[in-house]
Amino acid sequence: MADNVNTKPAAAKETYDDRPFHSDNLPPEVRAPLALFKGEVPPTPEWFKWAVAQEPEQTFVTSHGTRIEALSWGEIGKPGLLLVHGNSAHAEWWSPLAPYLAKDYRVTSMSLAGMGNSDWREVYRFQDFADDAEAVARATGLYDGGRKPIYIGHSFGGGQVFFTAARYPQHMHAAILVDTGFGGPPPEVLEERKKRQEVLASNPSPDRPTRIYPTLAKALERFRLMPPQPAENYYVLDFIARRSLKRAPLPGGQTGPDGSGEGWTWKFDPNMWEKMDRTDGNFGGAMPKLQVPMIHLYGDRSRIIDRKKSGEPSFLDGQVQEIEIPDSHHHVMIDQPLALVAALRTLLASWPG
Repeated sequence: MADNVNTKPAAAKETYDDRPFHSDNLPPEVRAPLALFKGEVPPTPEWFKWAVAQEPEQTFVTSHGTRIEALSWGEIGKPGLLLVHGNSAHAEWWSPLAPYLAKDYRVTSMSLAGMGNSDWREVYRFQDFADDAEAVARATGLYDGGRKPIYIGHSFGGGQVFFTAARYPQHMHAAILVDTGFGGPPPEVLEERKKRQEVLASNPSPDRPTRIYPTLAKALERFRLMPPQPAENYYVLDFIARRSLKRAPLPGGQTGPDGSGEGWTWKFDPNMWEKMDRTDGNFGGAMPKLQVPMIHLYGDRSRIIDRKKSGEPSFLDGQVQEIEIPDSHHHVMIDQPLALVAALRTLLASWPG
């Protein structure tokens, strides 16, 4: 892309899984990609500045007693699109793309429970995520355009879209998954997780607190993508990172550099993955018969490619058409945002008919 800030490392592969994976055995550009900017905003292209200047309508929809954040663009009465983000992310991951879809659609991006500005829960269930999505879609006018909305989900959000499509096809017109994996985590992730579990077993704690950083710059330095991958569009990373943070009191009554006594911490529930009940999202390892059209877009440098090349059978069968996005890792909306917009607009113009 002409707007790239630096040169991309050649053909690196990221570790793929839908749960957070932490390791310090990573190169600096993957472990702390924003550190070199020291809290300053990276150089930003005009197309991106225009997109994020299109302020969405922010609303909160109550579902299962939980306030769910929703951001909407475009006119009510146009066909509806519901955008769902990945793990530990939030609705604004879609903010640079949504305005380019809003000319022809009523677009809503939601923050899943436990993430973004949505409330946290004691237990997170696939069934509840599906109910939340329908509640948000109805409350923001996505059903008011004469047909049911199309659901679009990235990574873990794609898993929730898939679950809803399989169990509640009456909720949607069609579904698009963006780099959504269904296989188990690779060996290196399993080994790292085993080590962490051993540490936690010797130091049990019912609640894992989120770290609080004294300054915004320090917090931005710690932002990294999960699963880890290199990324060259630093302006996208910076935008997402700033909206991933909230103010919080510094521990022990400390006073930060600004004298406020507050620092910065991540918005997502740090215990979400321990609270996750995945039983209702299990289809017995077999692909269910789908009743809605579904397409899967994925990056050509994603872990999904490694699995295909190794001969590992895909959970997605012939019911789902798969389309490759060139020059992209798992986080397609960061690596190739304009290509993803173009792919979505092209698809939506003629598909599913």
